[in-house]
Parts: sequence; C-alpha cells; structure tokens
Amino acid sequence: MQPSQRSDSTTQVHVVRHGEVFNPTGVLYGLLPGYHLSETGQAMADRLGEWFAPVELEQLRCSPLERAQETMAPIAAGHPDLEVRIDERLIEAENKLAGQVFGKHNKAVFDPRNWRYFRNPLRPSWGEPYEQLAERMLDVITETADELDPGAQAVLVSHQLPIWIARRAAEGQRLPHDPRKRQCTLASVTTFRFNDGHISGVTYAEPARDLLRENGNKAFSSGH
Repeated sequence: MQPSQRSDSTTQVHVVRHGEVFNPTGVLYGLLPGYHLSETGQAMADRLGEWFAPVELEQLRCSPLERAQETMAPIAAGHPDLEVRIDERLIEAENKLAGQVFGKHNKAVFDPRNWRYFRNPLRPSWGEPYEQLAERMLDVITETADELDPGAQAVLVSHQLPIWIARRAAEGQRLPHDPRKRQCTLASVTTFRFNDGHISGVTYAEPARDLLRENGNKAFSSGH
C-alpha cells in the first residue's frame, strides 16, 4: 500500500530495510564495512525513491553502514530540502559470527568452534541482546515521531533484525523468535503509526517485491 499523504491525526515513521547487498560468498557481514548494494539492490533503492517521491516527508534518518546510506540516497534525492541524519541507533545488531562464511547451508552454524555462541538463543548469546536492540530502535522511532508535526511522516533506513525486533516490541510480542519467519524482506517498509504520542499500529509493505530473488536473496545478502 502506497504511503498516504499528510493526516490530521496519525503520524507515520516508515522504517525501511536496505536493498540487496553484493555478497556472492555468503559472508555474515553484520557491522563490517565495505559491503555495498548489488545491481539489484540499487534497483530496489531506486524503487523506494519512486515510492516515497510523492510523500510529504519531514525527516530522514539512516544507519551509518554503506548499504543503508546507499538505499537512502534515492529517497533523499526526491526530497532535496531534507538533510539525512546519520543515527547510530539504527545500525545493524552486533553479531560475534560476523566475518564468517555461512553460504547456502549455513555451514558456520555447524562449526564446533562456534557452538559456545549458541548457549542461550533467547538472549541471544551470539550478539546484541534483544531487549537492548528493542530499546534503541523504539527510542529513535519514538523520538522521530515526537519531532514531527502532527500527521507528518519520516523515513528511517535500518536493517532486518533491528526492524523486526522493534516491530515485535511495539506489538507486545515475545522478542525471541524464529528468524525464518521474519516479515521484513529486502527494501521493505515497516510503518509505525502514532496517535497522541503513542504507537497505535504497525503496517508493512514491499515496494520492490518483484525484484526479490528466489529464497529471499540469500545468495547475495547475508547479514541483515
């Protein structure tokens, strides 16, 4: 569903996942620098630029990682009066397995040297705690909404796990989850709707759905 124009009552913060990353070897890149959008990922970013071009936006914020900034660029180009604010709270979740090759069959998971990282999947023990992730994401989303005029809209670009955890927290769901069931594809838009200063609902859209590769781009993007 295309974002609506300004409403008198509902403020909307659209949180976008970056586009496909060029990563043919299947590295879990996480917070590692140097990972850029693939050709398809750039097409996804351009699609997002078209998607948001007619929307009256008041604010743009972005994760500092390259893939997020490259995804934001076409959106920002359609709103030249707005400055893109780099916000560290939108960054990818820390992961102790970053830099390892997972590939098609997630082979790093079966390496005995990594088993110590899987002691507590409810926390999770391999990376940033879910509660901390939810807190920083909801903090920046709520702060953005508070800075907007009533009924205005903003776009934030982040990463799959932070977006999904923010959504689960906003909807009152348990934060531990099955990663295979995340509803947060590449270049998707998760919209947090605010009324009277509080989150009143979450909606979801996939403007670049036709550009997704089979199996969710696993051959190129690994690392949210």
